[in-house]
Order: sequence, then C-alpha cells, then structure tokens
Amino acid sequence: MRSTIAILLLIAGLTSSLDYDKADITVFLVGDSTMSIKRASAFPETGWGMPFVQFFDSTVTVENHARNGRSTRSFIEEGRWDPILEKLEPGDYVFVQFGHNDEVPSKATYTKPEEFQMYLKKYVSETRSKEAIPILLTPVSRRRFDNSGKQVETHEQYSELLREVAKELDVPLIDIDRISQTLYNTLGEDKSTLLFLHLEAGQNPNYPNGVKDNTHFNETGARMIAELVLKGIQEEKLELSSRIKRPEDK
Repeated sequence: MRSTIAILLLIAGLTSSLDYDKADITVFLVGDSTMSIKRASAFPETGWGMPFVQFFDSTVTVENHARNGRSTRSFIEEGRWDPILEKLEPGDYVFVQFGHNDEVPSKATYTKPEEFQMYLKKYVSETRSKEAIPILLTPVSRRRFDNSGKQVETHEQYSELLREVAKELDVPLIDIDRISQTLYNTLGEDKSTLLFLHLEAGQNPNYPNGVKDNTHFNETGARMIAELVLKGIQEEKLELSSRIKRPEDK
C-alpha cells in the first residue's frame, strides 16, 4: 500500500513539474499595420500577426495589439502600451516591431532616431520589469527592386537603430527586414508581387479600382512572413519554440 502511495505521489510530482514547465503564457504583439488584425473591408490585406496565432499549442495565447499607422511613440501616447504592461505576467512574451511609421518625416507619427531608440528601450525595460521576455523585430521590408532586379533596403536607418538597441540590451532579435529581403530576392521581382496587396480593377469588391501596395501583405504573404518569424523563434532558441504545435497536435 505504501509503495502504491509513493508511486502516485511521484507521478503527481512529475505531473506538477511538467505543468510548471508548460505554464500558460501570453504572447503580446506590439507593432504596426504589417502585423495588425485587418477589418473585413480591407480583405485580402492581412497582417502577419493573424496567421501567427495558429502556430502554438494550447498553453499559448496570442494577443495581437498591433494597429495600423502606429509608431513606437504614438502607440504609447495613445495609451495602448499601459494596458499590456498591466496584464504582463512572468514568462509572457512581447514582440515589438516598429519602424515603418517612425521613419517618415512627413507623418505625424515620425519619431526621431534618438527617440526611436529611447522608446524601444522603454518597451524592453518595462517588459523585463514584469519578468516577461521582450523580443525585438526589425520592420519587415517593403517590396522595392532596383533596375538590376535586386531587392533594395527600405528601412536601412531604422532597422540598424533597432539592431543597436537589441545588441546593447542583449534582447533576442528577429531580423525580419533582412529575412524578408532574402525572400523577395528568391522569388524575384515579378513573383514577389504574389505576396502583396496587388489587385486589378474589378478583381475584388473592396478595391473596385484595383490596388498596388508594396508594403501590406495578402493572405499568402502574411503567412510566409509569419513562418519566417516562427523560424526566427526557433533559431533564437526561445523557450517559446517548445510550444510550437507538433504534427500530432494539428
């Protein structure tokens, strides 16, 4: 009888340990329109954060707080960061991807280079203050090819500013800018349009006059970018990679 009780206690202890190792966590996505959830009226425009939620097991909840047109500064000034900070629990993740709207001087969301780095450091330090894990992502590249048919840099300055912060603060970095450039170059100038919001007039009722948008993705493009982010998670050897769905979970 005593041996049976001992075995049951051992099993309970192992189960408790496994439960602790796989405690439920939340992944918060903080960023701009390339990541955000889209309204039905914008379809087939798709942010990469939309398919990203499907990659993880039941211990992970993904909350996509990204919003169109936001910068590191405007996201905070609009009061979008504080509610996330209040919800953060130890072991949660915060994926931060800005740059598209920070870098354009003509936009109201423009953030000077030194301010951009200051706000990135704020996201990192405040995330860590909650014992959560910050992850920095460079802004995903726009599609832009030169006369020789090669994809060119579209975020050169602000991606480098972000890399500097990641290095200085020892934050895991997923360099989606460079990774996405490689993807576009692999596909080539013509086929890479298949990732983006390119529609002919009359092709979709949401865009009766057509659209040629080399910044925002369609469903295919968003899925491919999300898969590149997932690969980055694995390459960085984040604990989150152990929570990716296995074939038998699907």
